[in-house]
Amino acid sequence: MVKGLYTAFTGMINEQHRMDVLTNNLANADTNGFKKEGATSQSFDAILAYKIKDSSEGAHLSRRLGVNHPGVKIGEGYTDFSQGPIKSTGNPYDLALTDSGFFAVEFTSKAGETSVKYTRDGDFTLTQEGRLVTRDGDPVLDENGSYIEIDPRLTTEINSSGQIIQDGRVVATIQVTDFENYDYLERYGENYFQPIEGAQETEAPAEIRAGFLETSNISVVTEMVNMITVSRAYEANQKVITTYDGTLDIAANQLGRI
Repeated sequence: MVKGLYTAFTGMINEQHRMDVLTNNLANADTNGFKKEGATSQSFDAILAYKIKDSSEGAHLSRRLGVNHPGVKIGEGYTDFSQGPIKSTGNPYDLALTDSGFFAVEFTSKAGETSVKYTRDGDFTLTQEGRLVTRDGDPVLDENGSYIEIDPRLTTEINSSGQIIQDGRVVATIQVTDFENYDYLERYGENYFQPIEGAQETEAPAEIRAGFLETSNISVVTEMVNMITVSRAYEANQKVITTYDGTLDIAANQLGRI
């Protein structure tokens, strides 16, 4: 077995995965509140070290130490939750968070199942009935987990605590939730997050700014530079395979004649 072929092949697969992540980031460069994703890689599995410490098969039984997989392995993906730039819109229902935290919305799947999702995108609007919803029509939830319904005919003011004030009184308070560990959040669609088992909610330190929107935290220039780096790494692995192919051709078709 020519291990170099497999090493170059796994390198190409890894670079293709990195390119997919980068292109998805660039596609969402103008998506409000979008958090960029990243990809990691591993040089090899530590299966031997794990097996040496493994006593589950018995102390006197022979056991396999694993399979040799040359090359690179695609690691875990991650999400960068850093704050994105905030832009002014002048729309009183456009909301931005100044620190860590998420807006809570009720999402209905195609099967009709409802669940609570979390987002940084504060591009909200009012329906004709006065319900505060996202641009996709998902209801925004208040601090009690209920729909926010206000009088669309009255002037609305939203303060930094998320209180919606109409006619001098507080009619609702927007829910802002944070989590102790973002490793227990998984992406749902392009702009929603949902907690998984082990997620623990905590009080959000963020304040709300009405009339502003948080843009994506993606730097288009940085992502383009990374795409060039990935392309060159992919081409380098291609050249390795081409070199091995030429070497094998000589070994099989020329040296074999001697």
